[in-house]
Parts: sequence; structure tokens; C-alpha cells
Amino acid sequence: MEAKKLAGEKAVEFVNDDMIVGLGTGSTVYWSILKLGELVKQGLNIKGVPTSKQTEQLAKELGIPLVNLSSIEQIDITIDGADETNPEFELIKGGGGALLREKMVASISKRMIVVMDETKYVASLGKFPLPVEVTQFGWEVTSKQVGTLGCEPKLRVKNNLPFITDNGNYILDCFFGKIHDAMELTQKLNMIPGVVENGLFVNIADSMVIGNGDGHVEILHK
Repeated sequence: MEAKKLAGEKAVEFVNDDMIVGLGTGSTVYWSILKLGELVKQGLNIKGVPTSKQTEQLAKELGIPLVNLSSIEQIDITIDGADETNPEFELIKGGGGALLREKMVASISKRMIVVMDETKYVASLGKFPLPVEVTQFGWEVTSKQVGTLGCEPKLRVKNNLPFITDNGNYILDCFFGKIHDAMELTQKLNMIPGVVENGLFVNIADSMVIGNGDGHVEILHK
């Protein structure tokens, strides 16, 4: 908790007046959003673009002014978490189920800052199951095709029912073991009909803010 809070709050130092800020989803960026809420009350002038209904709700409660993604061309900075990151600045995201909106927001951001605790920084991706968002229609067929890429897909379930994303889709959590070529895998996954998006973020993150259990924060730039 403390390491996440440290990283989340530190990342907010990259935010300046008059910025449009992508607001990520998850337990670490939660602290970034709380801090931004405080700064807005003190006079910071920003507009936020939320990546999930959950984040939108939190931002509204904190009084952070929001802007609709479809009404803007570019975002100055996005702060978001990750489930795994490697030294090449490649990420696995989607543990919270918001990967599609997170990737859309990150894709039009000038900078993406990833906040995490030290446990998320790994030598190679793949221990965390890769979330793949798929259409409800024919998801079993899509799952079989995803499985041919060398993983074991499992339909994400919540309260004994299939988990449904903010976009009305299902998520397959795919156990790949070690992912050797994240770019190749992301392209192969997204070629499968029925796959909406996958949780590999390649060539998107610019900086990582890593909170450590001993209280220090490490900042890495690509």
C-alpha cells in the first residue's frame, strides 16, 4: 500500500497547469487521482479523461473537471498503472478490466507515465495472465483461436458470472508463461476476429515511477 501511494503521488509532479490528463484505473493510480483532486482544490487547472466508469466516478467525487475522449485530439499526459512491466517499457495491463479504454487514451497521449510498486517490475512478461478483451458473440471460438498462439485462455468470471467490461465485452485471461516478443504477439492476437484488444502495451509507456517498500521512489525514462 505505502509503495503504491508513494509512486502514485510522485507521478503527479509531472502534471502542470492547463494540461489534459489521462486518468488510469487501478489501485496505484488511485493515489495519483486522490492527489490530483487535492491539487485541483488548491487551484490546479486541468481536465481529466477517465479510462473507466470507476475512475470517472472517483474523479467526479473529487471535483476533477472531466472532458470526453471524443471531443479532444490529444492528451498531454496519462498516468496509469500496470500488472507487469519489463526493462523494455513493455506492459501487461487489464487486470482491472479497463484495457481497451486505457489503450485508447494512452494512444493519443504525448506521454504515458506508469505507476507501480516494485513487485510489478519483472525481467520478462508473462507470469501475469494476459487479458484479452473479446466480443460476447462466439467467444468460445475466439478463445480456441487465441489458444493456438500458445496459451491457456480462461474466461474471467465475477460472482459466478462472466465478467463484463465497460464496453460490454468478455475478457479471456491467457497464461502464456514467458512472452518473448510482445509486439509480434500483440499483432497476432489483434488479427483474430472477435478479439477487440489485448493487454500488451508496446511502445506506449515513456516513464515508470516505481515505489519501493523501503520508502524510496525510482523514476525510469525510456
